[in-house]
Amino acid sequence: MRKLSTRRRHPMALLALLALALLLTGAAYATVAPESATAESASSVSQVEAGRQLFVVGCASCHGLNAEGITTAGTDDAKGNYGPSLIGVGAAAVGFQMETGRMPMAQTAPQAPRKHIEYTQDEINQIAAYVASLAPGPARPSEEDLDWQSVDKEGIAEGGEFFRTNCTACHNSVGAGGALPSGRYAPTLQGVDAVHIYEAMLTGPQQMPVFSEDVLTPEDKRNIIAYVKTIQQQGNNGGIGGGGLGPVVDGMFAWIVGIGGLTAFAVWIGMHGTRSKKR
Repeated sequence: MRKLSTRRRHPMALLALLALALLLTGAAYATVAPESATAESASSVSQVEAGRQLFVVGCASCHGLNAEGITTAGTDDAKGNYGPSLIGVGAAAVGFQMETGRMPMAQTAPQAPRKHIEYTQDEINQIAAYVASLAPGPARPSEEDLDWQSVDKEGIAEGGEFFRTNCTACHNSVGAGGALPSGRYAPTLQGVDAVHIYEAMLTGPQQMPVFSEDVLTPEDKRNIIAYVKTIQQQGNNGGIGGGGLGPVVDGMFAWIVGIGGLTAFAVWIGMHGTRSKKR
């Protein structure tokens, strides 16, 4: 009959064994882990921290120290809003607002106009990385999303349908822009980079509605950009385009210049024409 051992294991033996296993696992991962992945992770953390430093200096006065937003007079309504919260807006919103010079805003106004860019591209990328780290939000579009030159004629036609359905009420059928109530306006899309058109649809800046990836897919957005860029590159074979501002402006031009010119010419003929002599 085998005699049972009466020796007991030390209570710290299991803990020591677990610590040894964790140490060996970490050493093994450090050995086989790609150096690029480790460097990329460290770079990402460094970029976020650099973005936070820039944010505290240049953005916190309006958007709050932690990007939670600031309201005046202790109110949360639209009139008391001083700087909206940026938590959850994503890197796409930062890219659009800062790369077009709309932010930082020079002075309070119904709408932030496009102006000279105040930050370098690296600084914008760092602030975008910091804001993106606060909460999930729309990321910046990829090169494939912006490759509107590869869209065929069917895609351009489809993009035109989407644009006329969702965008012409404010931006005009050719993207020339237009006035809106309360001192606001839909800016022209002439000369706007594809990335900013995409990000505007994705984030809905100012009074523009948000067209998420569920509402308009990346392919839909690329087709819309292709349509806008295509019509901007087309010539005006019909003569004077009138700025592409639509039938109302064309009608006013026809009445004022056309009918007005004919009326003036008729008056001139009546005043300088040959009069019949009385006998």
